[in-house]
Amino acid sequence: MNPGIYDGIPEDQYHADPALSASGAKRLLPPNCPALYKHDRDNGGRPNKRAFDLGHAAHAAVLGVGLELVVVDADNWTTKAAKQQRDDAYADGKCPILAKEKAAVDAMALEIRRHPLASALLDPAHGRPEVSAFWHDDQRGIDRRARFDWLPTTDGGQLVVPDYKTTASAEPHAFHRSVFSFGYDMQAVFYMDAVRAAGLAEDVSFVFIAQETTAPYLITVHELDFASLLLGRARVDEACEVFRRCTETDTWPGYSDVIELVAPPPWLAGLYGLDDMDMVA
Repeated sequence: MNPGIYDGIPEDQYHADPALSASGAKRLLPPNCPALYKHDRDNGGRPNKRAFDLGHAAHAAVLGVGLELVVVDADNWTTKAAKQQRDDAYADGKCPILAKEKAAVDAMALEIRRHPLASALLDPAHGRPEVSAFWHDDQRGIDRRARFDWLPTTDGGQLVVPDYKTTASAEPHAFHRSVFSFGYDMQAVFYMDAVRAAGLAEDVSFVFIAQETTAPYLITVHELDFASLLLGRARVDEACEVFRRCTETDTWPGYSDVIELVAPPPWLAGLYGLDDMDMVA
């Protein structure tokens, strides 16, 4: 795709583009590896997961766009008929969801609209959903892409870009752990790069709107501090270099090509009286 900002690009077309995305960058680094990234790219992405379906459905309800939903009138996915409807939906590039789950995501969207900060960040009068950005990173010599959940309207001044996350817990400490478990620090840096590359704003912030998937669907909003962004920048830089090197050589290594030495964790070694000298002997 040529560099630029695009509305209305189908999700499958966006994901098929060979440019590096934030999710791809995370897949290149531990605990993943380039071989997993290449497998995903060559086989149409990662397998469907039920947890992803609920997130896709919530995004569609909250943002007003996204994968087409197929609502299955069943109590669960155990029956043959329900499984067939689910598999048919996947085959058609749609998102299957149970009727009771559809009611839940509609309630989640209502809570977003009731939340003063979240509703302001996702105000339809001042932004638009599912905007794709493509750019060539001259510094790193690679093509990159990002797909904004929501891109606010800007006059070139400060821009605050929100991203919507569904989560088991939106409690601040719990969500902060999720940030580093799922590489959201990398995503924040990646998308801030996209804003600057497109010339939308130099002064840009990135915030996460976290919402729980169970009633009462509580919401919290989070912004990464300076140290978190430094960590995200270091990891994005590493992923971009790995991507450049692997692309140029068409070599996509796995986890390791050497014999890995196994050492006991300190807590277990301590239980049996092993000290630091024993650990290095």
